[in-house]
Amino acid sequence: SFVFIEDFSKAMSQAGSSQFQEVIRQELEYSMKVELDKILATAHSNEIEHTKKDLEGFKKLFHRFLQEKGPSVDWGKIQRPPEDSIQPYEKIKARGLPDNIASVLNKLVVVKLNGGLGTSMGCKGPKSLIGVRNENTFLDLTVQQIEHLNKSYNTDVPLVLMNSFNTDDDTKKILQKYSHSRVKIYTFNQSRYPRINKETLLPIAKDVSYSGENTECWYPPGHGDIYASFYNSGLLDNLIAEGKEYIFVSNIDNLGATVDLYILNHLMNPPNGKRCEFVMEVTNKTRADVKGGTLTQYENKLRLVEIAQVPKAHVDEFKSVSKFKIFNTNNLWIALSAIKRLQEKNAIDMEIIVNPKTLDGGLNVIQLETAVGAAIKSFENSLGINVPRSRFLPVKTTSDLLLVMSNLYSLNAGSLTMSEKREFPTVPLVKLGSSFTKVQDYLRRFESIPDMLELDHLTVSGDVTFGKNVSLKGTVIIIANHGDRIDIPAGALLENKIVSGNLRILDH
Repeated sequence: SFVFIEDFSKAMSQAGSSQFQEVIRQELEYSMKVELDKILATAHSNEIEHTKKDLEGFKKLFHRFLQEKGPSVDWGKIQRPPEDSIQPYEKIKARGLPDNIASVLNKLVVVKLNGGLGTSMGCKGPKSLIGVRNENTFLDLTVQQIEHLNKSYNTDVPLVLMNSFNTDDDTKKILQKYSHSRVKIYTFNQSRYPRINKETLLPIAKDVSYSGENTECWYPPGHGDIYASFYNSGLLDNLIAEGKEYIFVSNIDNLGATVDLYILNHLMNPPNGKRCEFVMEVTNKTRADVKGGTLTQYENKLRLVEIAQVPKAHVDEFKSVSKFKIFNTNNLWIALSAIKRLQEKNAIDMEIIVNPKTLDGGLNVIQLETAVGAAIKSFENSLGINVPRSRFLPVKTTSDLLLVMSNLYSLNAGSLTMSEKREFPTVPLVKLGSSFTKVQDYLRRFESIPDMLELDHLTVSGDVTFGKNVSLKGTVIIIANHGDRIDIPAGALLENKIVSGNLRILDH
């Protein structure tokens, strides 16, 4: 009998790991269901419907999270995309535009991802309401661009904002400002999912409320949520009924993501007669973009691979500018009918991004997210278009803000274009130190934005202020050590200079 027991335990340990894991998975799912039911029970009658939808969506995501193991790509299967699957923008532009471009435009809807807060730039409220240029916010510029299109071509391109529970109230209040503009504006909300305790894998929320001390219990689950929440909102069906066929999706903080008529024409009137359901704009990597997701060929489909999915041993290879030359700008063109079809079949497959966070009180949580571009492999006849770098102009930090506020760009009908006076098409590399992180501190430190037309590189660190009409050229490095302060005087010209130490300008 002893031998039998030994064999039995050996057999159990061999089969056991997978069976045992399955038992644990089922227990975790059951515990999660119990907790979510408790949360749902606290909802008011007018909240039940959408809370239920949110929690159902979360349950699906949690189920998949428990099934998946390790990085979600097999590195050996990754291939370079075939030549014709990523088209150069010049080739698409060379086709020109048809006479009836207005009828093509009338099939388009512009969607902006508007779920983010301005916290990384020290601002409260939606990031889209931060002033970017001549008092205009990201949202103002977006509305101006679309209004300009509608007036120029006598069309009716609507703007759709995907808000999160963090940005919805503030955004809706501000929308009244555009009630007389020639743009119909619609909004829908991203799902609201519960953050889970990293140790127990259970939600930290005890009820549905998300104000006061409960704000940290919930999160918007990444922009991959667009497919389900757009569909669930009913807006997708309404737009299809109005004859709309494509959405152009981009981040609201990417000031380069304007409607491109050549790409739209390529979608609506494809040269080979076969329409693409999904187009991703990619652009060439520079050293600053080595972490961006890249398009690869994987099991005969185009697939977006993000750095988080890459096995550790291959991360350096993934970052190489020579092997993977392009990255995803998150400017996407997607067929509405395809979203509807795939959503109804529950066939949109996106990898789960596990995003660990530490809350103010020190609790470690994880939030499960997805990315909109990862769904490319679920669509038919997808295409990458390699666009000029000017279509990727994100403002993530005050260093980016300095560039777009400067004379490097001119503003016309809501669109920023690189000044013709700049001799080379790349933007300078700007690194502002921690004294500039918050927008209000940054604004206080510049009496006016310097002339940067001939600047290559700017590094500023410490307590530094700039007077009016300063010019920066070549490489400029300004370092005020701890306890020192540097005031760059009004009208100063700094060309290939390193400034350090203490420099106080006294008013006489």
